[in-house]
Amino acid sequence: MNNYTPTWMRVLKHVIIWMIIIFALFPIVWSLSASFNPSNTLVGQPLIPEDATLDHYIELFTSDIHPFTSWMINSVVISLMTAFFSVSLTTLAAYPFSRFKFRFRRNGLFTFLLVQLFPQMLMMVAIFIIFLLVGRSFPAIGINTRPAVVITYLGGAIGVNTWLVKGYMDTIPRSVEDAAYIDGASHFQIFYKIIVPLCKPIISVLFVIQFIHSYSEYVLARVLLNTTERFTLAVGLHMFVQDQYGARWGVFSAAAILGAIPIIVLFMLVQDHIVTGFLGGGGVKG
Repeated sequence: MNNYTPTWMRVLKHVIIWMIIIFALFPIVWSLSASFNPSNTLVGQPLIPEDATLDHYIELFTSDIHPFTSWMINSVVISLMTAFFSVSLTTLAAYPFSRFKFRFRRNGLFTFLLVQLFPQMLMMVAIFIIFLLVGRSFPAIGINTRPAVVITYLGGAIGVNTWLVKGYMDTIPRSVEDAAYIDGASHFQIFYKIIVPLCKPIISVLFVIQFIHSYSEYVLARVLLNTTERFTLAVGLHMFVQDQYGARWGVFSAAAILGAIPIIVLFMLVQDHIVTGFLGGGGVKG
């Protein structure tokens, strides 16, 4: 069988690939250029500034008006907590739906989807009032606290994620569990010693997705947080460009570049598990 590919087709493929790469990298390069540009603008700036400066980066860590470090810490803590609890609750919820048969099992799965049909944006007023009232008795989880934001994010993350994890668990052969049952393992031992390790790829993917979503979410965080020191990064960045005639795009770009570092680090840490999932790592070898 002849697998020869014409030269023009190979050239066309390379051209398309490089166009996609340039299209994806251009906003990053432009933002990086703006972060070093002292003119503090995004319009008419050169790709490589002649008089590049680090003033925008220095301002992020020295300004008393905009506590960038606090915003970064708040975003990372809230995103990590949301991703951790979301993955934990989702995995616990998906296991019985995947492995057991019980009454209202099918209805329960469809209820998860039904709840997801209503976005959290429709409940902003109700969410604000609930945490306002709860905060009078329990200030630690009231308005302007990290737990309030985490709980709100969890409410919109468990439904669809449970379906995804359940679908992945369905692909794990039951022979693995049967062997553990014969050895005397309990349901919970099978869950955390066998099922959870085999589900690492999907768990890693959901962890990254939930982290990114929480890290970049703006509307709900803006509703629940009302002091500058408690802002997340997404809410804090808006302060740099909210003034039409005083927008500081240089500082904004510098903050955006630094703000992307936690996501890059997270991808580097879990990339092996994600690749394993894409390659179809299974529960039974040989």
